[in-house]
Amino acid sequence: MASIAVQIVTYNSANFIKACLDSVILQSYPVEKIIVIDNNSNDSIKDIVSCYSNVHFVQNSVNNGFVGGHNQALNYTSADYVLVLNPDVILDKYYIEYIMEYMQQHENVGATTGKLYRDLDKRIIDSTGINIKKNRRAIDRGSGEVDNGQYDSSLNVFGVSGAAAIYRREMIRMISFEEQFFDESFFAYKEDVDVSWRARLAGWKICLVPKAIAKHERGWKDNKSRKNISLETRKHSYINRHYYMVKNDNLLYFLMHFPFIFIYEASCLVYILLKEPKLFSAYKLLFKEYKALKIKKEFIQSNRKAPYKKIYQYFKGIW
Repeated sequence: MASIAVQIVTYNSANFIKACLDSVILQSYPVEKIIVIDNNSNDSIKDIVSCYSNVHFVQNSVNNGFVGGHNQALNYTSADYVLVLNPDVILDKYYIEYIMEYMQQHENVGATTGKLYRDLDKRIIDSTGINIKKNRRAIDRGSGEVDNGQYDSSLNVFGVSGAAAIYRREMIRMISFEEQFFDESFFAYKEDVDVSWRARLAGWKICLVPKAIAKHERGWKDNKSRKNISLETRKHSYINRHYYMVKNDNLLYFLMHFPFIFIYEASCLVYILLKEPKLFSAYKLLFKEYKALKIKKEFIQSNRKAPYKKIYQYFKGIW
């Protein structure tokens, strides 16, 4: 039986972690190891997790971000598969079993997700994978839709959300650069888009397993304002799209889609000018990281096995 580890990165996640861990422990498929990396929270997370004797808990003295935390967690296990899980996700009992069954039957599949619900009772979808537009905007597939069976086929998707993604260890090793699976330049947000794009360039398939289901509240009930999110996090949320474009995009297809990219960029700049002018400083991050991103692009291209046409068939829609 193939082994799987579950890793969770927390930051002030005390309100969610118990339900999340309980759902992991109750999985029908045996989990080799559960790892929780805490990014220097100031809540009661340590007290809650310490009640679980079968959870390996690490409390960082600084906030390493979602990306750094998950890279850290990968070093605590050598399991054949890894479930990267958000602390606000509650898994159905068979989530891991259904996905492991599928991945072991399809050796060319490097990453999968189940069907994530924003509201399970009302069947409102949170994500069934990641779609990407010609303007390079990535969105959660089916987000906000009522589930009427429109996503009930196991099928290829461009990418999977890092909220509840299972990755094959072989793929993790293949696409990691300087021992980083998730690119730590991203810190948080859109790192799952980057991983998905890199995996597809390396020739791996990425799939949805719809009978594996989970609930992902994603803070929807809180109706949080962007003002409650730190400027540093908002900067990464905005600029990380540019990061994955620099690293993964092909010049020919970039030029073919340039009108759509330009319109979207112009719209974003107008919004920033009028609503969040401090976000302009995010471009400093891009200039700072640009050389390193180009080096990573060389590595990605050296490992490319899939033809570009096969990758860009997923780039659909203009907004």
